[in-house]
Amino acid sequence: MSAQPISQASYADASRAFAPMQLSDVVAVASIEKSIYTAPWTEGNFVDSLMAGYCAWTLRAAAERPSPLLGYFVLMAAVDEAHLLNLSVASNAQGLGHGLYLLRKAATLAIEHKASSVILEVRPSNLRALAIYRRYGFREHGLRRRYYPASDRDHQSREDAIVMRLAV
Repeated sequence: MSAQPISQASYADASRAFAPMQLSDVVAVASIEKSIYTAPWTEGNFVDSLMAGYCAWTLRAAAERPSPLLGYFVLMAAVDEAHLLNLSVASNAQGLGHGLYLLRKAATLAIEHKASSVILEVRPSNLRALAIYRRYGFREHGLRRRYYPASDRDHQSREDAIVMRLAV
């Protein structure tokens, strides 16, 4: 199943607003990252992604002032493929459709960058993310053994990553 190009207007929502991630967003993004992951990206990882020119976007609640950060993603577009490196939703905003909303934006950007597919890695234990990716049309493509630090405190063990692919 291929994703169809999605115009901005087809999923526009006055209560939420996308914006390219800025250096000034990194502290808030990293704060969410630390609150939801046992092995989070660091501020440096996000800064490096911005400096490398990756497509990094934030999603905020548009109707509130100040507008809280709901989620974000980082997408690396290369040649004819895009790699979704990170897509996260703040814990207090999960279960409200923001993940799918972010995913639609990422897929739209992949299409705009002439990618024929989007790949990503996801933990087998991240059932919510797996459900969202499958619902959007991603299919399991492979397995990266011992890819992620496991949730133990010392990160001595590792968790596999499911590689998923979406034809766009």
